[in-house]
Amino acid sequence: MTEVLDTPNLAASQRASLRADFLALHGFASLTPLALPADASARRYFRLAEAGLLLMDSPPASEPLGPYLRVADLLCRLGLSAPQVLAADERTGLALIEDFGQDTYTRLLAAGHPELPLYQLAVDCLAQLHQAPASLSAALPAYNAARLAEEYGLFIDWYVPLLIGAEAAAALRERYLQLFAQACQAVASRREALVLRDFHVDNLMLLAGRMGVAACGLLDFQDALQGAAAYDLLSLLEDARRDLPDSLRQQMLSRYLGQRPELDAAAFNADYQVLAAQRHAKVLGIFVRLAQRDGKKHYLSHLPRTLGLFIRALDAPALQPLRALLDHHLPAHWRHGLDDKAQVQLRGLSHCMPQEQP
Repeated sequence: MTEVLDTPNLAASQRASLRADFLALHGFASLTPLALPADASARRYFRLAEAGLLLMDSPPASEPLGPYLRVADLLCRLGLSAPQVLAADERTGLALIEDFGQDTYTRLLAAGHPELPLYQLAVDCLAQLHQAPASLSAALPAYNAARLAEEYGLFIDWYVPLLIGAEAAAALRERYLQLFAQACQAVASRREALVLRDFHVDNLMLLAGRMGVAACGLLDFQDALQGAAAYDLLSLLEDARRDLPDSLRQQMLSRYLGQRPELDAAAFNADYQVLAAQRHAKVLGIFVRLAQRDGKKHYLSHLPRTLGLFIRALDAPALQPLRALLDHHLPAHWRHGLDDKAQVQLRGLSHCMPQEQP
């Protein structure tokens, strides 16, 4: 069994030394790695511009490298574009991977690139991925009831306490989990596709010189599971980071289903609705946790959009009991966002609030 270094306990200087040794071992000692902006995870990336590579630093104790390597290999074998891995060391959690450049969907859309062809490409990529035999992803962990519950539980554990306090949220937790579990019963049993889980504009790239679905570069897929095919499509079309017109969302749903005539469209749409509520509940909790626990407050700007998507998802027939529970126990304003007191608590702005005049 390969020994794993407990890298989170290593000093930053020791981690930097590991990276330097790894680069030297593979002939890149003369290159200066440029640190890229960090995301919500513990992973870090460094650009080796002269070599067209990225150095991935994925701490083994929290972000083991093995899942990334296995899913990347699977995606490439399916004709999709995951970064090629030049070298990897699972013990240290370091890898040299292909650099796809800087044309993420997020940057392209911000620069005015037409959104329709980008979304068409992403949907076509998903359709090809999901047409692969489910047996190819059978070795991946299942997106089962326990994993779904761990995620939608983040809403009651992190977001709801801002509305009614920690004690009241804890008292509501069991019934909330029961009703969500009932709604997710069908999707929890699905083992029909490889689910990338973070299929959205930040993790998609347009790759010049590649044809067909290979032009869609895939990032951040190491947490992939085997589950319901609807999950990644809703992740793309109901993005916490940007508004998407309903007309485009419906057009892309039709495009996907048009490429998969073997599916029961009604069942797929029912899965989509339930998983939308599940994902948005998760994301609301994650964004609050990132702000409160990790000090990453920039994610709070996405809360209003995500809440709106969650509210809409609760209109699905399977979610009616859960919606009734929340409407009964949460303040009347909960559908409109956090009140001023919660906003101050969450953002840590009390020190700069204006003083009341006597």
